[in-house]
Amino acid sequence: MKKNNRFIPRWAALSALFVAFIFTACNKTNDVQNTPVAGLMAFNLAPDKPSVGIALSNNSLTGTPLGYTSFTGGYYSIYPGTRTVDSYDFYTGTPIANSSYNFMASTYNSVFLVGANGTYKNVITVDNFDSLSGTSGKAYIRYINAIPDSSNVQVSAIADGNNIIQETSRFTKISQFTGLNPGQVAVTITTEGNIQASRTIDVVAKKAYTILLTGIPGDADPAKAMQIRFVENGQLAP
Repeated sequence: MKKNNRFIPRWAALSALFVAFIFTACNKTNDVQNTPVAGLMAFNLAPDKPSVGIALSNNSLTGTPLGYTSFTGGYYSIYPGTRTVDSYDFYTGTPIANSSYNFMASTYNSVFLVGANGTYKNVITVDNFDSLSGTSGKAYIRYINAIPDSSNVQVSAIADGNNIIQETSRFTKISQFTGLNPGQVAVTITTEGNIQASRTIDVVAKKAYTILLTGIPGDADPAKAMQIRFVENGQLAP
């Protein structure tokens, strides 16, 4: 299928930046003012959208399509300010969801495409993990509930016998980062007393993670059923 070039590709000029992300661009040979930037990581958590592109102010962020549960792999550097954020079918250019957001300089941010069956939205948040202290040796976790039509999902995260997270979660909720000892975390999502998905995650000291709760309740397709994934946001400063 021929690709629609509605969005201008600028992904080649963007760099995926991980724990060593630097929020300024500096010309070492000339005394010029530093240019502030922000960081953005994008996720496709829409089960029935297999090929998604993300564009900022009509400039394509992703050089390849994001499959379901895929993400950009790290933070991309973007210009700060108020930007339009468009999710679209990567191959046809058909719009999926659009929004506007003011990206502040020197911040990490995430955009999650969520929804199903013709109803979608971009959920955008500031990832404040860089403000967390690494001196305690803790790891940090948070979650996003990307399960469509979920108003009574019970989310549980247990480590060392302690309830790190134990709550009822609405669709699109993003929890705050919570500290815990490094090691294993047992994560479970339950509806009406029935466990829908569970997973044990290993977390490392001085790192922050986002747990992705996604899938369509009751879907017979294992690829689209409720499931638990996770990504590493970055390394904390000492």
